[in-house]
Amino acid sequence: MRRREFITLVGGSAAGWPLVARAQQPATQQAPVVGFLSSRSTDEAASHTNAFRRGLEEMGFVEGRSVAVEYRFAEGDYSRLPTLVADLLSRPLSVMVAGGDPAAHAAKAAGVAVPLVFVVGQDPVRSGLVTSMNRPGTATGVNFYSGDLGAKRLELLCAMVPSAHRVGLLLNPNFGVEAADQRRQAIAAAAQALGRELVVQEAATAAEIEVGFAALVKAGVTALVVPNDPFFDSRRSQIVALSSRHRLAGMFHIREFPADGGLMSYGASLVDTYRQLGVYAGKILRGAKPDELPVLRPTKFELVINVRTARALDLTVPQSLIIAADEVIE
Repeated sequence: MRRREFITLVGGSAAGWPLVARAQQPATQQAPVVGFLSSRSTDEAASHTNAFRRGLEEMGFVEGRSVAVEYRFAEGDYSRLPTLVADLLSRPLSVMVAGGDPAAHAAKAAGVAVPLVFVVGQDPVRSGLVTSMNRPGTATGVNFYSGDLGAKRLELLCAMVPSAHRVGLLLNPNFGVEAADQRRQAIAAAAQALGRELVVQEAATAAEIEVGFAALVKAGVTALVVPNDPFFDSRRSQIVALSSRHRLAGMFHIREFPADGGLMSYGASLVDTYRQLGVYAGKILRGAKPDELPVLRPTKFELVINVRTARALDLTVPQSLIIAADEVIE
């Protein structure tokens, strides 16, 4: 049930249309073309792409009628991104949209000549995507601020599982060395402050995730932090299933994980973030320049707890977390 209304970046919800059907509908001859590059998988990202379309529609652009959208999904395999970018750049694009940090950096590295609008979890100034948050330059978008929340997620997880003396951190080395190091250091410092031992496990393929979970359990880990990473999101079903099989209490960055059976999440709504991405793309199609659109950050974050999963793990959810939760899934 919804504990209290989560204040979103823009608000509202998106109606779903099948991705293939929408992508194949003919646009009018004069319709602008949007290149949509995603680090994620097609099926897993369906709710986010639907939210993106809703944002476009709010600005008066309906796919197949007044705008055409060319979709490319890396399916969590970041090595595919340069080829996908090159393919999109061969089209007569009016704006490029990049979903996820790897996609945004791949587009930036390719020297995209059209305006770039992105959704990223890491700090876009620190990572070099923009020159500043208020006057970003030739690219802008939404920073859903997930990369800096690792310490808070660990704190909440330890409140849920006070007996967890060894806590695991799943990292994807392909996400980026600098980003991985920042996450490792921030969560390691938080673990030390909380009197916990941190066990870091890297995984960059589905097989490595499987092996990694077994290694974490063998190391005595009973609780696990999975940070924002489009690859991990694309393997959501696998990660949730492994968490259940190995009885690991998992903390994730978006509500989709506890909604699918994970234990808990803390972060901004990614659906709302993609909706704002569509709004920004629509504004640029209407003539706005990226430098006139400050990079947005959410001001509210949602704590979601799946109490059914907690019971399956023999966990008692503290009353303090029940009160703090924005959504409790029964």
